Amino acid sequence: MKAKTPIHIIIADDHTLFIHGLRSLLDGHSHIKIIGEANNGLEVLQLLQSTEDRVDIIVLDIDMPKMNGIATLKAMKDLGLPIKTLMLTMHDEGSFIKQLIRAGANGYMLKDQSAEEFVNALETVMHEGKYLKGEVLDKYIKANETPEPEPLHLTKREVEVLQLIANDHTSGEIALQLNIEVSTVQTYRRNLIEKIGVKSSHGLVKFAVEKKYV
Repeated sequence: MKAKTPIHIIIADDHTLFIHGLRSLLDGHSHIKIIGEANNGLEVLQLLQSTEDRVDIIVLDIDMPKMNGIATLKAMKDLGLPIKTLMLTMHDEGSFIKQLIRAGANGYMLKDQSAEEFVNALETVMHEGKYLKGEVLDKYIKANETPEPEPLHLTKREVEVLQLIANDHTSGEIALQLNIEVSTVQTYRRNLIEKIGVKSSHGLVKFAVEKKYV
């Protein structure tokens, strides 16, 4: 039997128990080696700088503190790192999937899939470069067929606040960076939620990704 090509991966997720679960399910797949674990995007970038091992794929969650998966993907592309990415998340919105694939993600998979499918996703990304299947593929196709809505006009300061929110900065951090009061940041946040028509900061993050503000 022909030996399978080794696949070296880094797993980034803010739930340590989830990472341990992925380690366990990969125990029977000797060709897949986890060479690093991270709880946020900053740790991913640090690992890439410090490791001497080859890295083939980074498995990225989206919702992580300090630097989320969206910002991490963008940072990797800006640095020109030739490493493939598999988004492993609970976000199943078609527009979200479309924008992340457009942003350079090599694959997109939901966390409720089987262990076998996770291994298949890694092997597909490694050898074919892209992984989109099942419900995710259907939603991706539908999102591409849906006409883009009329653009929403945001002021320069609204865009600055939105980008910082999308990159997981707190109101205090945003206030310091923009030299404004925390209460002013909170007002901008409330106004953006109302203007964009979402329910929470999580909706602002999704909007920022969909409209390519990050």
